[in-house]
Amino acid sequence: MLSDDKKVEIFRRHRARLFGIAYRMLGTHAESEDILQEAYLKWHQADADEIETPEAWLVTVVTRLSIDRLRKASTEREIYIGPWLPEPLIVSDAPSPEEEVELASNLSMAFMVLLERLSPVERAAFLLHDIFDCGYADVARIVGKTETTLRQIIHRARERVRTDKPRFEADEMERRKLIKKFSEASHAGDENTLLALFSDEISMISDGGGKVAAARKIIRDKRKVAHLFATTGAKYGALFENIPYEINGETGLLTFYEGKVFAATAFEFSDGQISTIYRVMNPDKLKAFAGLTQNNLSA
Repeated sequence: MLSDDKKVEIFRRHRARLFGIAYRMLGTHAESEDILQEAYLKWHQADADEIETPEAWLVTVVTRLSIDRLRKASTEREIYIGPWLPEPLIVSDAPSPEEEVELASNLSMAFMVLLERLSPVERAAFLLHDIFDCGYADVARIVGKTETTLRQIIHRARERVRTDKPRFEADEMERRKLIKKFSEASHAGDENTLLALFSDEISMISDGGGKVAAARKIIRDKRKVAHLFATTGAKYGALFENIPYEINGETGLLTFYEGKVFAATAFEFSDGQISTIYRVMNPDKLKAFAGLTQNNLSA
């Protein structure tokens, strides 16, 4: 008979993996924590002596809860004002070895946005097999499909998240250099420099959730994106400060206004230029940054 302390220890041991699954399924920190809390209660109430492999049991519970929650969230997101972006995630500065394994890769905003193309079951199957290395038989059991059907689902999911253009993996030095130039040009209202930094096929996706002024459609015109940042910088640049910060495991920017985080911006690159800008401004999605200030980041 497992003691309560032993149950707590087992859950803590697998927590990073469980959170990694829930976040990649749902795209929000709060909902992922809710899923883990519900899974913990089920684990606490379960007869652990009848559970052969606690990790597999917990992964199954978290995945199924996440599928159910994502189905509900999909309906809510249909009436969301403007584009919906995942909630930016802060990866701990001092992660445990388990957290490093589960949260170190495949967390980028670009990857999270691609996952939005998938149905809840497709998303779960793809993540469990391709990201978390679960076998076909185990994934089929978790999502309630035959193994043959599951293989078809995963194949279809891979096709749906595949992009026509290979992602340009800028090294960290180049990434920081491009982001620094973007930050300075935006702040100064330098439209010509912004045009030089942007790919001809740039997209800007802004998520204000109807709570702050933000473009309600994806902007794909290079000159429009450059003009928008240049005009905003020329008018309001003195009121804002951009500070490089790691967002979803990659260098991005936090924009401060009156001492508070106003926006979190992530980037995608192609051939040495910025190809996509993901800008989260919905204050409900920036709560994880509430304790950060310009002073303690600039120090």
